[in-house]
Amino acid sequence: MQDKTTLEDALALMRDLRARCEWDAAQTHASLRPYLLEEAHELDDALRAAADDQIREELADVLLQVLFHSIIAEERGAFAANDVAAALVTKMRARHPHLYGGGERASWEHMKATKRASIVDGLPVDLPALHRAHRLQDRAAGVGFDWPDVEGPSQKVDEELAEVREQLRENPVTTGPGGIPVLDERHLALEEELGDLLFACVNMCRKAGVHASLALDRANAKFARRFQMMEEMAEARGQRLADLGLERLDELWEQAKRQGRGSGAKGRGG
Repeated sequence: MQDKTTLEDALALMRDLRARCEWDAAQTHASLRPYLLEEAHELDDALRAAADDQIREELADVLLQVLFHSIIAEERGAFAANDVAAALVTKMRARHPHLYGGGERASWEHMKATKRASIVDGLPVDLPALHRAHRLQDRAAGVGFDWPDVEGPSQKVDEELAEVREQLRENPVTTGPGGIPVLDERHLALEEELGDLLFACVNMCRKAGVHASLALDRANAKFARRFQMMEEMAEARGQRLADLGLERLDELWEQAKRQGRGSGAKGRGG
């Protein structure tokens, strides 16, 4: 029986490719950046689909990127591939002082907060907005700036929603040609209030143990499935959604909702 492949085998292969393949030899940390992002998104798609074969393959692609960067750094004399593994072990032991050192259990964010000069230190600037909001709130919670339970964030959502409604009452949205909202000072004020509402919603999700970006991802998929059902029903009748009008669209939506019970969220209100 053939011996199982190890990470050392993968490292040896990467070193060989760097020595004998022109494309692999030409790569740099900078040139590989787009591939890392792409592979991470493909892994995320596989995880969303809960497809084990795809997850295995995409994990391999992400591992390729990790090893690629490690070998390039090794060639530069910056650090060795084993140093990457050592950094992982060191970090995970530090995150669990109650398991590896006789310390007390503590939240990772609290431990990290003692080493940061600012709440934004080390937080990638390109994080999606929902994820960034969640991480900022996590970090604030790490120094004790947090609600004790989900009730506080829930009330904050109500408060922010009331402010949005007040803004809309006092400064109704004005539209130009084609129904496009006019971007003026009133629009910017509304944008700020809506941003506060979204931030509060993220905080409520966080305190409830739900990641807002994952919740929204599920809602997006739900809405898309139901809307596609509407499209299929209209097509089967020789109709186009754009020609039906809102009342008929609502009827189709309710029909799609009944057929796909438990799989959708309504864009016009639930």
